[in-house]
Amino acid sequence: MSTPLTLETIRSAPKVLLHDHLDGGLRPQTVIELADATGYQGLPTTDAGVLGGWFRDNANSGSLVRYLEGFAHTCGVMQDEQSLVRVAAEAVEDLAADGVVYAEIRYAPELNTEKGLSLEQVVEAVQEGFRVGEQRVAATGRKIRIGTLLCAMRQNEGWLRIAELAVRYRDLGVVGFDIAGPEAGFPPTKGIDTFEYLRQQNAHFTIHAGEAFGLPSIWEAIQHCGAERLGHGVRIVDDIKVSGDGTVQLGRLAAYVRDRRIPLEMCPTSNLQTGAAPTLAEHPIGLLAKLRFRVTVNTDNRLMSDCSLSSEFAALAETFGYGWADLQWFTINAMKSAFLGFDERLAIINELVKPGYAALTGR
Repeated sequence: MSTPLTLETIRSAPKVLLHDHLDGGLRPQTVIELADATGYQGLPTTDAGVLGGWFRDNANSGSLVRYLEGFAHTCGVMQDEQSLVRVAAEAVEDLAADGVVYAEIRYAPELNTEKGLSLEQVVEAVQEGFRVGEQRVAATGRKIRIGTLLCAMRQNEGWLRIAELAVRYRDLGVVGFDIAGPEAGFPPTKGIDTFEYLRQQNAHFTIHAGEAFGLPSIWEAIQHCGAERLGHGVRIVDDIKVSGDGTVQLGRLAAYVRDRRIPLEMCPTSNLQTGAAPTLAEHPIGLLAKLRFRVTVNTDNRLMSDCSLSSEFAALAETFGYGWADLQWFTINAMKSAFLGFDERLAIINELVKPGYAALTGR
């Protein structure tokens, strides 16, 4: 007998998360307590419930300025090692409580150096936090594995320095590199030397592309820079034509992305907040999943979007009629696309993901 598909039962299912920003996933109470402990000024309120709503409302406002204001506050309380350890450890605990068994969490170390921390100190503090979080989860009898992605901010200089940092710490839990920040005016080819370096070092990287900007951003990320995955990649839908009779024609770039199984790190709620689609029903994820692109489902910024991976799955299931088989497909897509070794990916799929869904479907 198949288990009914509800938010609670989805939470019990093993899930894999590839696109989650550390500074976008703090607990509101933690923001308040760290602000008090570190002397950070400027929070709009010290009531956790009200603050959580403030972050969500800013993200929903349609104003990029207001959206980014939220990150000013979260990054503002992440400027010392103790705070970074706490934030990282709590992120692991929160994801595990939501049923996530593997997650890649990303952040930009340069945003945590305002009070004098070196980039190395930032990375080591966050890695310590992830270890602490994994240990706390293990003590409860659950399993979660965390991989770290280091981001360079595309509007800033120094991409290569962050890429070198990712390579230096890859044996200590850093599994890849990314560029984040505004797409328009800051194409990935701005740092072509960075991506050449990463390829020479046999290092993994994803690129935020096709979120707010169009097909040229995706094309550059793949064909010039060699991106293994696309952060969001929503605008690949602009290269797909659907006729009145339902016939679908893929353009050359869309066909290439699908044929090469290039993973799309899609973040439905966040994409709605940034204007990628007016409603979830009109979100490109429905068409892209139907066409069997390598679609993965992600949270992006859990605090700003007031979401979890389970709530994203639940909303998709309600909107598109997905069942357990579809959620397993999204999960295996993500695990296949993770920046882990082949044996490790296979072990998580065969030992955690498939048995977990088999128990829920009664098969």
